[in-house]
Amino acid sequence: MRILGIDPGLGRCGFGLVETSSRAGAKALDFGVITTTVDAALPLRLLELYDSLVQIFDETKPEVVAIEKLFFSKNITTGIAVAEARGIVLLVAGQRGVRVLEYTPNEIKKSLTGYGAATKTQISEMVRVHLGLEKKPKPDDAADALAVAITCSFLYNISEEESYKFSNSRKERK
Repeated sequence: MRILGIDPGLGRCGFGLVETSSRAGAKALDFGVITTTVDAALPLRLLELYDSLVQIFDETKPEVVAIEKLFFSKNITTGIAVAEARGIVLLVAGQRGVRVLEYTPNEIKKSLTGYGAATKTQISEMVRVHLGLEKKPKPDDAADALAVAITCSFLYNISEEESYKFSNSRKERK
């Protein structure tokens, strides 16, 4: 399964594509950061993000998108910008009919390290270990996106999806 992890942000939006065939391991196929023009008007920055995400989705053809759930801390202004970026990610996924799964920062930290208060350094090291990379992925936004994708590979239950499809098809036959 090809999972596109997203660490949403308006100025910097991390992405990481992993491929997995089992919970035992994942392979990094691509990762990086989308940046938008800092001094551009908000609608233009959102358009830049949209265009970049369209290109990434079309090139990578993910089967699932894993995204970090919105978490408001002390800075509401930053939270609003992240929410707007998340909206663009959800729009592009919806346009392409790609399933979106969301994970809290705590779920991501626990799934990678076993500890819900893990540091950025600990997370990036576990991303490196899980993906068998020589170096920690840089920048942090890309490492965070890969962490979300790895979390999805651990927590996504294909049998649940198949049983859902099966139960729906049974209802249709009655």
